[in-house]
Amino acid sequence: MKSLVIAEKPSVARDIARVLKCSRQGNGVIEGERYIVTWGLGHLVTLADPEDYDKKYKEWKMEHLPMMPEQFRLEVIRQTSKQYQAVKAQIHRNDVNRIIIATDAGREGELVARLILKKAGSQKPLSRLWISSVTDKAIREGFANLKDGKEYEPLYDAAMCRAEADWLVGINATRALTCKYNAQLSCGRVQTPTLAMIARREEQIRQFVPKPYFGIQAKGRGLTLTWQDEKSKALNTFDRKRAEEIKGKLAGKEARVVQVKRTPKKTMAPLLYDLTELQREASRRFDYSAKETLNIMQRLYENHKVLTYPRTDSRYLSSDIVPTLKERLKACGVGPFRSLAGRLANQPLPQKLFFVDDKKVSDHHAIIPTEQYVRLDHMTVDERRIYDLVVRRFLAVMYPPCEYEQTSITAVIGGETFTARGNIIKNMGWKEVCENDAQDMGEEDEESGPDGGDGGVQAVKSQQLPPLSQGDVLKDLTFVMTEGKTKPPSHFTESTLLSAMENPAAYMESKDKTMARTLGETGGLGTVATRADIIEKLFSGFLLEKKGKEIFLTSKAKQLLELVPEDLKKPELTADWEIRLSKIAGGTLRRDVFMRDIRNYSRELIDQIKSGEGNFRHDNLTNHKCPRCGKRMLLVKGKNSEMLVCQDRECGYRETVSRTSNARCPSCHKKMELRGKGDGQIFVCRCGYKEKLKAFQERRRKEGAGVSKKDVARYLSQQKKEAEEPVNNLFAQALAGIKLEE
Repeated sequence: MKSLVIAEKPSVARDIARVLKCSRQGNGVIEGERYIVTWGLGHLVTLADPEDYDKKYKEWKMEHLPMMPEQFRLEVIRQTSKQYQAVKAQIHRNDVNRIIIATDAGREGELVARLILKKAGSQKPLSRLWISSVTDKAIREGFANLKDGKEYEPLYDAAMCRAEADWLVGINATRALTCKYNAQLSCGRVQTPTLAMIARREEQIRQFVPKPYFGIQAKGRGLTLTWQDEKSKALNTFDRKRAEEIKGKLAGKEARVVQVKRTPKKTMAPLLYDLTELQREASRRFDYSAKETLNIMQRLYENHKVLTYPRTDSRYLSSDIVPTLKERLKACGVGPFRSLAGRLANQPLPQKLFFVDDKKVSDHHAIIPTEQYVRLDHMTVDERRIYDLVVRRFLAVMYPPCEYEQTSITAVIGGETFTARGNIIKNMGWKEVCENDAQDMGEEDEESGPDGGDGGVQAVKSQQLPPLSQGDVLKDLTFVMTEGKTKPPSHFTESTLLSAMENPAAYMESKDKTMARTLGETGGLGTVATRADIIEKLFSGFLLEKKGKEIFLTSKAKQLLELVPEDLKKPELTADWEIRLSKIAGGTLRRDVFMRDIRNYSRELIDQIKSGEGNFRHDNLTNHKCPRCGKRMLLVKGKNSEMLVCQDRECGYRETVSRTSNARCPSCHKKMELRGKGDGQIFVCRCGYKEKLKAFQERRRKEGAGVSKKDVARYLSQQKKEAEEPVNNLFAQALAGIKLEE
């Protein structure tokens, strides 16, 4: 008899098959003497669409709402039905007496396998492979320590509850809004609070009134002293008259040093990466979107096998990983990391490692290198960049703290206090690993928080200090009055939006400490695995647009927030769900109790939407007529393109007007837009440069550059595909079963 192993993706299945000595290729399987390995393509089975319960649901009508299936049905995803049939055939083989779930170790991975088994009607015994990396060693150890599948049934129940709840709330509320206001309006417990956070930030920026503040500096002998208020310890004042009076009385005065304080300090390396922190860092440094970073990480995990599981929300390692650290150091100790990793590999590790904490690791530990030997020359530029970030952070946490001496000088001039500060590095420690990035590694983005600007607070800048002692006198000083203005909060970027989604407690109206703690513990809005898709969905649904790196709400999003029920705009809804889903996963709450409450809540939402009194107005109508139905079209801005979309949601026609390409302007070297159709297409740059597509292709051909031609071909192919695809396909996909939202 044989065991059937179900992996989540083909690349992982191939790795498992190799380790298990399975080499005989079949239809969607790889078979050996003791094991048969098959795979999904992500989800193969999903919750059925509304029309599968009743044909009348094909039409979106308010009188059909709310839709409340007594029992949720499953359907095979059409695009991957061939692979489902292959897996099903293996499940029902007479010589298979056990099934091993080897999908990703987490709530969603559990759901992938269980839905396949449920749809196929399997009753065979289950085992569970639970591993965080797909190296040969990890796979061998995982199969040597298989878990009983029954241990993970509560996790499956929690995953199923989340999927069914999102179906009931998301699809019903979306259909109700769309029918009520005759516009494509979608909502959900994650995407709508995300929009609400952005709206709140934009409102704070609009209402912010800059306030001027003033400071005084004394300069002499290569030293800059900054005035400090004796009572408040502030380094500036909002009172111009006071600042002018202080500066006036200081003219010609000497500075007497009253204190020179030298304090030894240490800073530890920043913690290891989880997915969100890595996405933030990649956005800040390389302007990668969250989705791009996740895709690169998946390739490094699945194809190169040099990094551990990416979809993790922990920045710590569990103690069982510690014995493998030396092996991982040797594996990544190549190229630019050779000497840095070699130094650590040749010396004993510290007894206490601050980045190891079993209590702070749930399903997966932080992202670190695997024990797999690395071939840097096999990686793309993007893969090298992400790999470099992870390896340097991994090395940094094992280096000693950065040690420095902080010197602060306090002087008195004419009865006023002045200060200066400087640092002397004694031991670079972990910062040696970070090269030129040491100063910003692990620091937060410039973010003023949700409730306003910097309030005029200004730090004393560190400087190189001359040798001074208490009692020294400084003469011939020059006094300067400085002036600045308080700044409003910054607009969200993808980096800072990810941070806000990860920790949305500051945006909670209730200020409930239990809910805030739950949001912190469960990863906030969405999960590390779904945030990138949620942000992409908001862009593709024309609810968000980008200007440079900054993210803004569209008019459609602003109106949606006026029309959607208040509950759906609050992070508290996700907090409440996650508290209860955790109880289901832990076996302390029955799933039928949770689902009964969700059904009642869905009915309440529909009643609220039906009784709403708002209106939706298309303020982006153009004079372009739809070639299908003749109605005026809407001009919408996507993340990287402008499109004309028919205002009739049932028609769904759309066409691309312009798209940001990878072609660079020969004048300013910024990315150009490609506009128009067919032979009339033209590249346009913000600096004013214009070039016809044919001329561009000819110029690039003469320069011997083939890459840009590929870029243009990809664009043309994508444009054709989008022109043929109805606009509501994305919309329908976004609402399809459990893929609605995490």
